Amino acid sequence: MTKHVDLIIKNGTVVLKDDVRRLDIAIHEGKIVQLGEKLGGAADQTVDADGLTVMAGMVDSHVHLNEPGLGDWEGFETGTAALVAGGCTTLIDMPLNGIPPTVSVSALERKLAAAEGKSRIDYALWGGLVPGKLHELEGLAAAGVTGFKAFMSSPGDPSEEAFREVDDHTLLEGMRILAGLGRVLALHAESEPIVSVLAEQAREAGKTSPADYAATRPVLAELEAVNRALFYAEQTGCALHFVHISSGEAIRLIQEARSRGMDVTTETCPHYLVLTERAFETVGAAAKCAPPLRDEAQQEALWELLADGAIDLIASDHSPCPAELKDKPDFFEAWGGIAGAQNSLELIVGEGHVKRGLPLPLLSRVLSLAPARRFGLHPRKGEIRIGADADLVLLDLEQTYRLQQEQLLHRHKHNPYIGRTMHCRVTGVYSRGRHVYDGAAGLLAAGGGNWLKHQRVD
Repeated sequence: MTKHVDLIIKNGTVVLKDDVRRLDIAIHEGKIVQLGEKLGGAADQTVDADGLTVMAGMVDSHVHLNEPGLGDWEGFETGTAALVAGGCTTLIDMPLNGIPPTVSVSALERKLAAAEGKSRIDYALWGGLVPGKLHELEGLAAAGVTGFKAFMSSPGDPSEEAFREVDDHTLLEGMRILAGLGRVLALHAESEPIVSVLAEQAREAGKTSPADYAATRPVLAELEAVNRALFYAEQTGCALHFVHISSGEAIRLIQEARSRGMDVTTETCPHYLVLTERAFETVGAAAKCAPPLRDEAQQEALWELLADGAIDLIASDHSPCPAELKDKPDFFEAWGGIAGAQNSLELIVGEGHVKRGLPLPLLSRVLSLAPARRFGLHPRKGEIRIGADADLVLLDLEQTYRLQQEQLLHRHKHNPYIGRTMHCRVTGVYSRGRHVYDGAAGLLAAGGGNWLKHQRVD
C-alpha cells in the first residue's frame, strides 16, 4: 500500500462474507480502501487488533426510538448510545412509538428533526401502513423511507393519535400500492381476532399472570396471520418481511412460500434464541414481548433453522419504556417490549459461535449483510469489503463478563439479560471510520449519524 490513509486496523481476525482471515483493514475518508496482509504505507493512526475478531457492525433493522413527542421515553441520543456500545453501526427506526407516528410526510419530517444531531450512528426510517392513511404511502416512499410496517394485531396503545393495526382491506390495498412502489412491507404477524378473544376470556376469569398472558398469544395466532399475509402478498406481488418470528412452524411456512418464488424474508430476535418462557419467573415483565417467549423446544427449533440458513436476519426489536410501565400487578397491563439494543450482537455471537460453534460468516450475514441487502443499504453497509463504509466492531471472543444494570446505556435500565454471563465482549466500534466506542473508555463521540434514504436494493 502506497496511498496515505487515515487509519489501519492491523492483525485482526476479519469476518468476511464467506471467510474468516487474518487481515489488515485500511480506511480513508470513512471507507474501506484496502484489505490485505501486513499492509504497509503511511497512516494517521494504526490500531493493533491482534487477538480480536473484526466484524461488520450490526445493522439493526428493528428498533423503537420513541421520538418525537413521548418525553421521558427512549430517544435517539440514549438509544443509539446503547446500540453503539453493543456493536451496532446502523439502525432502522420503527414508525409507531412516537407522537405522531410516522404515517405521513409531515410526521416523517418531525422524526427527522428529532434525530438530527443526536444519533451516534447512521439511521434509516420505516414508514407506517395504518387505516385511513393509504394516500400517504406514495409520499413517504418518495421522501425516502426504507419500507413500511404494519400490525396485524393491536399495538397496545388505545389513544386516538397512536399507531393502529390494519384491517384486512387496508392490508390488501396497502400491499397493492407497495407492490407498485417497490417497497417491502414488514409485518407483525399475530391474529387479532384470536389473541383479543383469548385475552378477554383470561382476564374475565381473573387469569393475569405471565403464563396466562403467554397462553393468550399461542403459536397458532402467529401461524394464522402469516398464512393470511402470504395469501394476500401472493395476490398482489408485494414483498414481505415478517418481523420477530417466534416459532419454527412459522419459519417453515415462510420457507415454503419462498420456494414458490415469493419475495419474502423473516427475522427472529435474540430474546427468542436465548430466553424461554421460564424467564418470566426470574425477571418478570422485563421479558414481556409479543409474540411471547416460547418453550425450550421452540427455542431449539429456531437455532436449528438459523444454522440451516432458514432465518434471514436477526434484529433486536429494542422496545423500551419508562420503568413504571413494567411494574404492574396485572401482567396484561405491563408494557410489552424488551430493551435489548445493547446486547444483540454479543448474545448472538456468544451463544451462537462461542457456545454452539456456528460459523462467524453465517452470524455476520444475519446480523449485518442480510438486513443491509433487504432494506436497500448494501453495498454501502453490512459487509467488510473495499468501498464499503468502515462500520466495524472489534470483539474479544475470549472475554466473558456478567452484565450489570449500571453498564446499560439506554434511558430506562430494565433488561432481561441483567446478571447473565456474556460469552464475548465488544471492545471497539467504528462508524464510517470514526472511533465511536471503546470498551475501556466508553462512548467517544456524540452525534455524527446520517440519515440513509432508501436506495434500490441490489
